[in-house]
Amino acid sequence: MTEPKQAQLKKSVAPFEKNDLKVSVRQLANTLLPLIVLWAAAYYSLNISYWLTLGIGVIASAFVVRTFIIFHDCCHGSFFGSKRANDILGIITGVITLVPYQQWKNAHAIHHATSSNLDKRGVGDLWILTVDEYAALTPLNKLAYRAYRNPLVMFGLGPIFVFVLQYRFNRKSARRKEKLNTYLMNALIVGVYALMGWALGWQAFLMVQGPIFYLSGVLGIWLFYVQHQFEESYFEKDDEWSYVKAAVEGSSYYKLPKLLQWLTGNIGFHHVHHLSPKVPNYYLEDAHEATPPLQKATTITILQSLESLRFRLWDERDKRFVSFRDVKDRIGNRRARTSSARSTKRAG
Repeated sequence: MTEPKQAQLKKSVAPFEKNDLKVSVRQLANTLLPLIVLWAAAYYSLNISYWLTLGIGVIASAFVVRTFIIFHDCCHGSFFGSKRANDILGIITGVITLVPYQQWKNAHAIHHATSSNLDKRGVGDLWILTVDEYAALTPLNKLAYRAYRNPLVMFGLGPIFVFVLQYRFNRKSARRKEKLNTYLMNALIVGVYALMGWALGWQAFLMVQGPIFYLSGVLGIWLFYVQHQFEESYFEKDDEWSYVKAAVEGSSYYKLPKLLQWLTGNIGFHHVHHLSPKVPNYYLEDAHEATPPLQKATTITILQSLESLRFRLWDERDKRFVSFRDVKDRIGNRRARTSSARSTKRAG
């Protein structure tokens, strides 16, 4: 894709970079009100059957994910026209989803500016190594990376580590505004949880909130993971990196059934979102349908997305994600050549 075509592609979605107050308010209502009703239903169902509570909790967790999408739009300033309105709603929805507003907003902006850039990884993204980088690790660091990339760790322990622990602390590079916001949101979360625990009883509160929080966290991490980790994705060094290519080729179109698409706030149109973060979630599909080049983005179904669980490393040589098994022989052969070269050098 040439630079003029890239510039034209960005211009083509510009008409969708607008929010509609009525649509935003309607989405807010059809997200938060059902979440409140479902949470209450889960609580009252404790007297009937905990299996019923868990079943209601599964549905409620989907609405927490939808709430996060609203939070996400607020971070991009695309949900409301008013910055103050976005900030206030971002804090409210951040308390619901346990995500610090300013911290995530700043880290996510870096993610958008550096996504798929091999020279600028490390902020707002997942830990991804290339084959060569992995081969150069010490055995202990390889073990750490393997543990991190293990699905049981990433999706099993990940929600607890990220949402309960990691997000409670400020980043090293955080400025005063971000730090204060993190402190504020921690206080609000503790206050809300303490109030709910006092009013409903801690055991009942945790029996309802625990599964909802955990499952929504698993779903959130999964969506973020699968939309950037597909076999023939896009990663380049900084001197060859392109923002538009990173958006269209490095982000997938996660084609979901209509109900799941609605519950996840159209975030499956991730290629559109990365191309233009100012497009609110409710216009992402319209932008996709109105722009033929965007329809050529890598499309992934639910079944296909499960294949991404085996992807561990980025192969710079073949420009694709690979598993540890895929590169085992290559790394072994490289070690053998290195060892042979050292032996020859010593013999000489």
